[in-house]
Amino acid sequence: MRKKMIFLAPAAIVGIALFIFLGGELVMYLWNWLLPALFGWRVITFWQAIGILALCRILFGRIGGRGFRGSGFRGRMGERWGQMTPEEREKFRQGMRGRCGFGPAAGEGKEPAAGV
Repeated sequence: MRKKMIFLAPAAIVGIALFIFLGGELVMYLWNWLLPALFGWRVITFWQAIGILALCRILFGRIGGRGFRGSGFRGRMGERWGQMTPEEREKFRQGMRGRCGFGPAAGEGKEPAAGV
């Protein structure tokens, strides 16, 4: 087991470095091929391409992570929804409408003003 770990650690480091290098080269190549011709933007360097990859990682999440789809969120919410009573479901819907800015549901709403 120990011999396997001794081999695995350097291989992982080389693999990560290779992944970063290839990703940076790919981003740089695609950027320099498309964006200056389409939009007149400047050509970027390898290090700027690595910066773009890092920025995407920060903004959009993990590379190779589970993300929203793999988190099981939909299944957990389906279980909770199935255990709710109709009154609880309606209360949940009203709360979501208020938080998301959709206002009252169809059929609900403002009553006509008197004298208009």
